[in-house]
Amino acid sequence: MTAPLAGVVIVAVEQAIAAPLATRHLADLGATVIKVEHPDGGDFARHYDDNTAGQSTYFVWANRGKQSVVVDLKTDAGRDRLDALIAGADVFVQNLSAGAAERAGLLAHQLLDRHPTIVACDISGYGLDGPRADDKAYDLAIQSEAGAVMLTGSPDEPSKVGISIADISAAMYALSSILAALYRRDRTGEGAAISLSMLECLTEWTSPQVLTAAATGEAPARSPRRHPMIAPYGMFELADGATVLIAVQSDREWRAMAEGVLARPELGNDPRFAGNRDRIANVDELESIISGALAAIGADEARDRLRASRITVADVRDPLDVWHHVQHAARQRKVDVTTETGTAQVFRAPFNISGHTDEGGHVPALDEHA
Repeated sequence: MTAPLAGVVIVAVEQAIAAPLATRHLADLGATVIKVEHPDGGDFARHYDDNTAGQSTYFVWANRGKQSVVVDLKTDAGRDRLDALIAGADVFVQNLSAGAAERAGLLAHQLLDRHPTIVACDISGYGLDGPRADDKAYDLAIQSEAGAVMLTGSPDEPSKVGISIADISAAMYALSSILAALYRRDRTGEGAAISLSMLECLTEWTSPQVLTAAATGEAPARSPRRHPMIAPYGMFELADGATVLIAVQSDREWRAMAEGVLARPELGNDPRFAGNRDRIANVDELESIISGALAAIGADEARDRLRASRITVADVRDPLDVWHHVQHAARQRKVDVTTETGTAQVFRAPFNISGHTDEGGHVPALDEHA
């Protein structure tokens, strides 16, 4: 079967993670992605490390399946070349600073004026207007501004999220917005100007906690081991020293856990724990009871009881454990990619669309497709 985006041409003036990850997923779906890079070393993410087949891990992750061309946008010849590429493109994506993009005439609304059927997408830190529009923004800066840092960590110390969550959230909204705009264009012929703010994208993801704070006047308490608004939902140790995540999402599940796992059915309707608000109000006492019950039985029996009671339980894995995860192996989730310095294994894209398989592809060398 035809790849979902076969024949769609993407031109991207991009660097770092947010825009490259969005366009990599478009390449995963079959689009031709032309990555326009600066002559002075290209995308700076190329130079983070050399851990993956001699290449930067972040660059391999976010740029496989693309073509690379070097264009000097400070020269007339370079601008003419980029204009020619854009004229033949279905989609244009950029994450330059707002001022630089505007001066170059590369903002989405500027391109839509010149090319009425193009789907053009800006990704910026704070948006194109407002008092912070010109501020530089990387992932951890936006994690801080969107509240993610203050929602993560211990009561005594906030912490960054361990993945590039601000970049990834912007990439996912760029991907979905572009796909929606392409669908509309297919029906109506209209192009689109898309303007995404990393701050707004990540704030959407922190909204439940932000809305709770707005309603109550207090930010949810931080905990490194538990959910701030649902209980019991957190990490517990088993008798063999392993740490697992146990998640109860409803009063019915709590009653099932009280009876089938803790062997104390009376706790299911105990006024201290009967509803989620009650369990949150008495969370320390609740978790002490659960920890004591789990410590008193073998780890295998604890897992068996949790699964028999249909309570969600998950192993807490480090990244190396994830690489060797039995589920990934059983579902053949790894694929080879080639680079100019070797071959690496990566995870397949998670789309799993019938008739289309992620074959890995190639990570382009700088200006390889000039």
